[in-house]
Amino acid sequence: MTSVGRSGQTCKMNVDRLNQPVEQLAWLAESQRKIVQRLGLSTWRLLLEHYPRRYEDRARFAAFPTGSSEESICLRGRIKKISAQYFGRRKIVEVTLEDLLDTVLSGRVTCRWFNQHYLQRMLAAGQEVIVFGRPKQSRHRIYLDHPEFELIEEEGGEENIHMGRITPIYPLTEGVRQRALRAIMFRAIQELRVLPPTGELDPDSMPEEEALSQIHFPASWLAREAARKALAMSEFVAMQIVAQQRKRSLAALKGERHVATGELTEQFLAALPFQTTSAQKRAIREIRKDMAKTVPMSRLLQGDVGSGKTLVAAAAMLYAVEAGYQAALMAPTQVLAEQHFDNFRLWLDPLDLRIALRTGTRQETSHLELHGASQIVIGTHALLHEAEQFQRLGLLVVDEQHKFGVLQRSRLLERKPVPDLLVMSATPIPRTLAMTVYGDLEISVLDEKPTNRKPIITRVRPSAKIPEATSFIRERVAAGRQVYIIYPVIEESETLSVKAATTEYRKWEKLLIPLRCGLLHGRLTPQEKERVMEEFRCARIDVLVSTTVIEVGIDVPNATVMLIESSERFGLAQLHQLRGRIGRSQHQSYCILLTDREDPGALDKLAILERSENGFEIAEADLRIRGPGDLLGTVQSGLLPLRLASLVEDEALLFRAKDIASAILDQDPLLQQPQHQRFTRFAVKNEENGTNLAN
Repeated sequence: MTSVGRSGQTCKMNVDRLNQPVEQLAWLAESQRKIVQRLGLSTWRLLLEHYPRRYEDRARFAAFPTGSSEESICLRGRIKKISAQYFGRRKIVEVTLEDLLDTVLSGRVTCRWFNQHYLQRMLAAGQEVIVFGRPKQSRHRIYLDHPEFELIEEEGGEENIHMGRITPIYPLTEGVRQRALRAIMFRAIQELRVLPPTGELDPDSMPEEEALSQIHFPASWLAREAARKALAMSEFVAMQIVAQQRKRSLAALKGERHVATGELTEQFLAALPFQTTSAQKRAIREIRKDMAKTVPMSRLLQGDVGSGKTLVAAAAMLYAVEAGYQAALMAPTQVLAEQHFDNFRLWLDPLDLRIALRTGTRQETSHLELHGASQIVIGTHALLHEAEQFQRLGLLVVDEQHKFGVLQRSRLLERKPVPDLLVMSATPIPRTLAMTVYGDLEISVLDEKPTNRKPIITRVRPSAKIPEATSFIRERVAAGRQVYIIYPVIEESETLSVKAATTEYRKWEKLLIPLRCGLLHGRLTPQEKERVMEEFRCARIDVLVSTTVIEVGIDVPNATVMLIESSERFGLAQLHQLRGRIGRSQHQSYCILLTDREDPGALDKLAILERSENGFEIAEADLRIRGPGDLLGTVQSGLLPLRLASLVEDEALLFRAKDIASAILDQDPLLQQPQHQRFTRFAVKNEENGTNLAN
């Protein structure tokens, strides 16, 4: 399973040696040590984990191209001439490269770099060079614009490191050359091979030392993939160990049983003007079962936009109140907290409950204080600083939990006894990502929408269609509906050629006269935001021009049209969240995605939204395109960096890693055995960064 049966002393020696600071590595020359330090790599292990970003097959090079291609190619040639030209203030360095055959039929390409003056000092006629780039034909010439390049130098015995093999290409920083770093890596691997083998995590995969060797200098493409999978398994096991440690720590905390008849919850649900879905009923049962245990509940309520998560949370909070405890709901923004407060008062006033709002700028209650302490408290992160107001907190609900760091919400969980925790997310997450980010939580999924909702009609259109969109907006407003128009930025920028909300708002005001327009963005004061949203809710604003500040939780059922400008600049999951602000009533809703982009990649991405409203399907596609850190927000996701593992392609490895991590913790809970000590560094590193894997 792990490395049982191997010498513990051998494992400990290897762990200690790989954790050596680079200053203590005798096989590194002083000049090489400075290169490693410049890359920010402080130990031998961190050097070995500076993986190649790609490879070049230098056992054979591509033939010189005769036309354009969508694929990048690797060429070896000789510089025929080098020149520079100016276009306005831009300097273009051009290098004519020809292949080494030196015949009448020799191929030739022109390499161009813009505003890179230093290249004239580095390159000279007669030099042999390797270039990597995508060829494109213009008139009768083949160009490689901004290709990567590497000079072929006479270095005797070192040539087998750089040529005649699958050659690694590393991430660099200023002042570090590819050949110099590759030579350092080659020596690091040679020294690693001298160490005794320490075994493997999985008997079906490569030992770690061999995997590190093959990931840097693979003997074949098959060997490289086997090495990647072995090291990916190690990354996944590290993730699972930390998630399972956290889950076991939570299970050891002392909580209280929150048990009630459920009569208050039933009164609330019976008074609703619609039927709860079977998914909502199932989630409420799961939550009540958890709340009845002495172990504090830690549960994620995950559901697509409009699936009714807030209703489930309200039912859980009522259950806590009936059991004699307080319940709190923490929202990421003041606008959302105030919206929850208004909704809860509307829902719960008939039940004669005491509800309070606590934000940075607004303190309000639905009752006189002489009636007693608030039974339900709703607020923003201001709740973190007013924990003393809770006399008997039984349940904490965190809305849009990925907007918070776990360290933030854990302040409310420092209370003794520990309250039950329910976190909600409207960002549907593929199960592989949920296993890594929420490995410590039980999960309830709302996979149904209320039956009175119609599918949202979504269409991708070029920005030139704004006149038609304007007519459509007028038509919908005339029918009594309201409209969102969304922009990616607040103000115009010299660095971004993208439309901005403040500038475009003034244009829409003129285009849509006499319709009433409003502007909402993140730089408004909380009071200004609330005023604009209240006017929109009350239909005193017909068209709301906004940034993504409306992405989370805003609920105006009469708004049925959303126009998103520069839609290609948003991720799929974010576009899906934005679209979720409409389609919240029985009226037909429409989402128009405007874009100036014509490249197939951007249009294919947007086409996913045209054909699907399934948040999990969209999130899976977004995960493939952008990766887990970008999907959830790198800092708040708490993810260990996945440099070789893929949550999409390596799902089977992840499930295997979960079993391995569980076996390791059963055998060695404190990770004290030498073969397990390499995993302790991840928890330490994430604790230093303040992310949630350490908590």
